[in-house]
Formats: sequence, structure tokens, C-alpha cells
Amino acid sequence: MDPVALILSDSRFPGGGHVHSGGLEEAAARGLVRSERDLPGFLFGRLRTAGFLAAAFAAASAHAAARAVERVHWRRLDQELDARTPSLAQREASRAQGRGTARAGRAAWPSPVLSQLLAETPRPHHPVISGALVGISGGSPFDAAMAVAYLAVSGPASAAVRLLGLDPFAVNAVVARLAGPLREVCGEAAETAGADPAELPAPASPALDLFAEEHARHHQEEVRLFAS
Repeated sequence: MDPVALILSDSRFPGGGHVHSGGLEEAAARGLVRSERDLPGFLFGRLRTAGFLAAAFAAASAHAAARAVERVHWRRLDQELDARTPSLAQREASRAQGRGTARAGRAAWPSPVLSQLLAETPRPHHPVISGALVGISGGSPFDAAMAVAYLAVSGPASAAVRLLGLDPFAVNAVVARLAGPLREVCGEAAETAGADPAELPAPASPALDLFAEEHARHHQEEVRLFAS
């Protein structure tokens, strides 16, 4: 796996991902995730929906970065991901992480391609900027997809430990057992990397969208541990 993809998927990377639970906090508040037994279904569902969407756009972004596309292509990628994210709360969370990742990326991997992307989309979605950073460094679309798909499950898994006090060894084992599905999702994402942005996959995650909107509303009314 490309070193930049590994860095981006590391929880210590200063992109701001640690303040997002990926819907886990709202699911826990509703009693849908209470123990390690409930976690595999939640994480697998998230991987095949929101995770696959993020992986597809990260792969497409890596493909574009390696080919020095016209500046307008970055805007189209960002707009197409916006169109596939009906929840305002989800869009804002993605752009917040994208902004943090862009700031860290500019410091670590300065590039004319990155400058063009940010000139066209100053607040890019997280998968778009993450994929671009992997592509700029020479990583493959599969690598870019793996970085964001892994975060789609590792972030909520970490949140489950912090929120519910679950056994970290058991939670880590749940994530480890998703290795096969992660490879499948990233392989599917990489296959579409060269497609026109309008033709990229559009998996829906209505439950996660509803969780995000409810979490945003509750976050204004009471203290929540996570921003989303």
C-alpha cells in the first residue's frame, strides 16, 4: 500500500477525523449499537454504502491527480459527490474533514496539482482531497480507495470504544474481519476510477443520512462527544 495512503488512514493524521463518529454516536444513542455483537452489522453496512461512495470518489481523484486533469474536473468531481450526499450534515462533515486534510496535505505534499484543486474547490470533500494526495504521491486508485474505506470503518469502531467502553481487542477483531470486504469494495471503486464524474457509483445510505441530521439537531441542544 502506498505510504501516503497509510499516513492518511492513520488516526494520528491531523485531518480532524477523530471528531467524527460516522453515525455511530447517533446509532448508540438510539440503542442500535450496544455491544461488540452489534458492531459488525453497522460497520459492514457503512462500508458498503458511505464507504463505497467515498472509495469510488477517492479512486477517481487519485486517477485524475496522476493525469494532471483540467482544473474544472476537480469542480465536477466535488459537485458529483455533493449530489450523492443528500444530507447537509453529511456534506458539512465531509467538507470539514476535507479542509483539515487539505491543510495538512499542503504542508506535507505541496504540488501544483493540489494548488489547482484547492483553487477550484477551496473546501473539498474529504474523499476528493484524500484521493488527490495519494495520486500526487504516485499511489494507485486502489490505494486511495483503501485509505478512505478503511477510515469509514475504523473511525466508527474507535468511536464505539470511546462512547460505549467496548473491549478494544474485540472491536479491533471486528475491523480485522472486514479485510475481505474492504478489498472487494476498493477493487470495485478502482475499476470505476477513470469514468466520467457523472458516471461514478451512487450507493445510498438513507439511515446514515437520517442519523447525521438527527445528530446535528441534537448537537445544538445538548453536548455530544462527536461533531457527527
